[in-house]
Amino acid sequence: MFAFIEGVVCEKTNGTLVLLASGVGWQLMVSNNTLQAAPAAGSVMRCHTWLSVREDAVELYGFATREEKELFLRLISVSGVGPKTALGVLGAMPLRDLNLAILLGDVNALSRAPGIGKKTAQRIALELKDKISQADISSAADGGKAAPAAATATDSVAEALEALTALGYSAVEARNALSGIRDQADTAEELIRLALRSMAGM
Repeated sequence: MFAFIEGVVCEKTNGTLVLLASGVGWQLMVSNNTLQAAPAAGSVMRCHTWLSVREDAVELYGFATREEKELFLRLISVSGVGPKTALGVLGAMPLRDLNLAILLGDVNALSRAPGIGKKTAQRIALELKDKISQADISSAADGGKAAPAAATATDSVAEALEALTALGYSAVEARNALSGIRDQADTAEELIRLALRSMAGM
């Protein structure tokens, strides 16, 4: 119904954002990443939106980027993951890190999100891992303020994944190999070397 709303930022509270557009104050349910990406009150912002209509409530969800909205829609397609839970997952880490955690099946990282237990994290990884591509990781906007070390580690894994697929390994083979050794090295070169040894059975 609404593709996006562009308006003046009026309020920013925990989990919600109010935009003034066409004389109407639109209250949007948002992730921590979108809240952090929102400019100061009085500035103009465009939010991509998704409307939830239930018997007991009508809620409008907002996203700072199209990529965040697309991942939100993927998350709510998973059994047991509702809109508010999906926002918690989106806000638990930068979008790039979340895409990579799903792609690599990193259940521990996913289960750190509020409201996500091990079983739900496993379902998210299982149902969405084949829907996440290297392009998703590369294009994901970093809506959060990841620590430099964490961002570097994520970049190294993503770079190693891209290199392994370029060498002819399937995304599944590369993902499985990196999933087992991602914490054993800090650089893409070392990750690639360890992954190749793992796939060679050495």
